[in-house]
Amino acid sequence: MKGLRAVAPALACAALVTAAVVVSTAPDRATGGGKHDPPPLGWQTTRDVNRMLDEISSRRIEASIRKLASFGTRHTLSSQDDPVRGIGAARDYIFEQFTQIAAGTGGRMTVELQSYIQEPADRIPEPTRITNVVATLRGTDPASADRVYVVGAHYDSRVTDVLNATDDAPGANDDGSGTSAVIELARVLAKVDSEATIVFVAFAGEEQGLYGSNHFAELAKQNGWNIQGVLNMDIIGSPVGGNGAREPFTVRLFSEGVPTSETPQETARRQSIGGENDGVSRQLARYVKETGENRATGMEVKLVWRRDRFLRGGDQISFLERGWPGVRFTEPNENFDHQHQDVRVEDGRQFGDLLEFVDFRYVARVTRVVGSSLSALARAPRAPRNARIITASLSYDTELRWDANPEPDVVGYEIVWRDSTEPLWTKSRRFGNVTAATIEGLNKDDFQVGVRAIDRDGNKSPVAYPIPADE
Repeated sequence: MKGLRAVAPALACAALVTAAVVVSTAPDRATGGGKHDPPPLGWQTTRDVNRMLDEISSRRIEASIRKLASFGTRHTLSSQDDPVRGIGAARDYIFEQFTQIAAGTGGRMTVELQSYIQEPADRIPEPTRITNVVATLRGTDPASADRVYVVGAHYDSRVTDVLNATDDAPGANDDGSGTSAVIELARVLAKVDSEATIVFVAFAGEEQGLYGSNHFAELAKQNGWNIQGVLNMDIIGSPVGGNGAREPFTVRLFSEGVPTSETPQETARRQSIGGENDGVSRQLARYVKETGENRATGMEVKLVWRRDRFLRGGDQISFLERGWPGVRFTEPNENFDHQHQDVRVEDGRQFGDLLEFVDFRYVARVTRVVGSSLSALARAPRAPRNARIITASLSYDTELRWDANPEPDVVGYEIVWRDSTEPLWTKSRRFGNVTAATIEGLNKDDFQVGVRAIDRDGNKSPVAYPIPADE
């Protein structure tokens, strides 16, 4: 590469040696002028991933949503032992679906009912058993199987009164759509190799206050899980809003910028360097857009720089509170007549979360977006750790350092950057298997930068955002 100078060898007898490289960047390119580089990821679906995405079936998704709605209500406080009505019937159905899928994986997928007794609390008037249904698909690469990606949705439902556990609450869209998508993803991804571990979860207790996901996340934290990303699907059933807007090929993706779990000192540092749009969840959202928008999905991922919608929140928050990256998928235009409503007709308007308002083909398209990104995450290396931008002295260049990735198939790294006002990474430079690099002429004061790992198959990790350091 013209202008590339190696300061130290990158490899020695297959062992990584700390190295630094310097790239000279012309001033016009450093300031955004001249010819732009290609997008930094350029991820395309492979043949087996294309086959997997093709297998996602709107008919199976429809059957699952219809079955979930048939239980009448799935309220957290409803019956747990009635075989045809209540949350217990829904729990058993989801468990049965996961178990059938796991039977064809040769032991790679395991299924469990994760239960606990929630003592009286907000929206829980009496001790209540809350049960998450969990299917774990173990990663096939020993160097990556410790990395966990959680894809989830909540299977409980509600009507107007959050404590009404008896009236019909079909929950076809909220969140029968997301739960059915989780089941479908488990079905198709169980047939595809993934280096990292994927956990498929149907959470309970979301409508009462994120109880199921909070329990799951706390257990994961206590057990030292290495969760690299949480993809929450909540209300993905229709592209048509109550305002009449129709966007059949768009899904919204919510992500927070400043991490919920940061300390005041960490937030102050982030503010000083303008990193409010570069928290781990924001990087995950960018990655989903890069890998979820392609010919195989035919969808646009509309990024929303917000943790969740106003006055509401989803199960990803339980993970954000513990420091893990998480995002929420939801339809582009919601209809509030069909959310958290008693089933009724008033002045000719139909209220209630009914099957007739779900577009099953749209749910399938959103499921393909999530499946495409999940496949990319599970196959790619993890984001580099301990990324630093060197600020020991004033300079007109950008120097980055990071720790070597543990995956043996990592063959290089890529530095990406964008103007400080741009939402997405727009430029990049690829390096060999080194742990330090400098781009001359790229003034670190003017740009946001990051680093990502690349394996021998060209899979790229999410971006690691560097913190200021002296060395």
